[in-house]
Amino acid sequence: MKNRLGQVTLFAIAGVFLFLHTLHLRADFPNHSPWVDWAKYTDEGWYGDAAIRYYLRGAWQVPGDFNPAAALPVWPLLEGMLFSVTGVGIVPARSLAVAVFVGIVMAVYVLMRKRGTGRETALVAQLSPAVAVAMLSVSPFLYAFGRMAILEPMLILLTLMAMWLAWTPFPNRIKSWARVIGLGVLAALMIGTKTTAICLMPAVLWMLWCGEGRVWKRFALSTVMAGVTATAIVGTYFVLAIRPYYLADFKYLFQANQYTGITRATFWSVVTDTIHNAAWTSPAICVIAVFVVVVAIFRRRIWSDPLFTGCILWIAGYFAFLAYHASLQPRYYMVVAVPLTILAVRGAEDLSSEWKPAAVVFACIFAAVGAVHARETLHFVRHPQYSFADAAARVKGVVDAEHGHSRTVLSISGSDLTLMTGLPSICDDFGTMELQDRIAAYKPGWFIAWNYVEDDKMDSLAQFYQLTRVAEFPAMDDPDRNLLIVYRLDPKKKLVPAVHSLKGTLVGKL
Repeated sequence: MKNRLGQVTLFAIAGVFLFLHTLHLRADFPNHSPWVDWAKYTDEGWYGDAAIRYYLRGAWQVPGDFNPAAALPVWPLLEGMLFSVTGVGIVPARSLAVAVFVGIVMAVYVLMRKRGTGRETALVAQLSPAVAVAMLSVSPFLYAFGRMAILEPMLILLTLMAMWLAWTPFPNRIKSWARVIGLGVLAALMIGTKTTAICLMPAVLWMLWCGEGRVWKRFALSTVMAGVTATAIVGTYFVLAIRPYYLADFKYLFQANQYTGITRATFWSVVTDTIHNAAWTSPAICVIAVFVVVVAIFRRRIWSDPLFTGCILWIAGYFAFLAYHASLQPRYYMVVAVPLTILAVRGAEDLSSEWKPAAVVFACIFAAVGAVHARETLHFVRHPQYSFADAAARVKGVVDAEHGHSRTVLSISGSDLTLMTGLPSICDDFGTMELQDRIAAYKPGWFIAWNYVEDDKMDSLAQFYQLTRVAEFPAMDDPDRNLLIVYRLDPKKKLVPAVHSLKGTLVGKL
């Protein structure tokens, strides 16, 4: 009875907070939060651009511009299916992200219900999945990033699904083969969502090893079948769609991500920062996770739990990517926030199963941490701000007021503006064509800058346009990007020799 009451209470809390995720979807990423991330200015538009452009322009690709969907097609395909029903907009896109986050919470619950060691007490075993669900649902970090239409939530959901499928054997041979093929499909979808999924494959393979009873022959056969399936899907897509038509866009995504990277000189500082910044997700959860891992060194039994070890491999694999890439943006840590939570709860479950006083201690700790997290999340919910959405609407008003002037916007946040307003845009930073060539090809009528015009942008624009500052709108909280400045781009006239009319007036001028 106590178990059931505890579960119902935790599920009720989770349900309330998951509902709160659906409110204020037009609102800014929480301003003045601990997480300063460039994604809130760009990524929701960039990685959904293919779907946005398809319904607004009739084609998913703008040649020469930034077209990441060539290498990352899964998320824009999902958005495209949604937009076919709802139309293009920031609210439908974020609604999809919230639905994915709900799927993440459900997948964690299903995984947590699978027992690893078989020695847990009934009370702990029944409550720990609900504890994990509640901790994820009240997390302010996951509230902030889980509502954004970015790639990380979908990658997490697919990884959880792959881990569950890999860990779940089927006695029937046909179903077992279908399971392995399905695992290959999920692996291909993971890579098509975000190529850093490669770093999560060790965790999936570990779960497959455990799912096959830790028998080498069965594991090897299943791995080969899943690998062949994933390779066939990715290879077919590359050969039929990418290589003949979109190879430049495909290659450019990887070239554009080479602007940062770990070096010999920065090795230790990057590794230290990579680990330290995990505290963005929740300092308390990180401490609990580290504690249970340290204790696990002296308790070999817990390593027989596939989920515990799988989460360690997940975290280690993604930390390896973060350190290698050396661009430590908070959103990347969303991918490790979920396994950190599972690890903390699963480890606490194991310790509580043999030392019952630990159950009370951990219950108090999780209750306190959950209360603090819930308070922070409620603060975000109760104080939404709409500065970016309002600024975007006012930009559209300025553009629409200039009849006969090109409506195309040039901006690093152009794709986000398109998602929010429908204004056509091109990126001023990334693209397979040089900026001056893109400007010449698409003839934008407006340049939208954050706070100031960078020198390289001015050099490219000055070849074609006179910039006229017509408006500025405060938006967001980053000191470097909190003022959206609107410039009208007036084409420069060609230099014509000066001539005089019969009355001697100058009629030719610059």
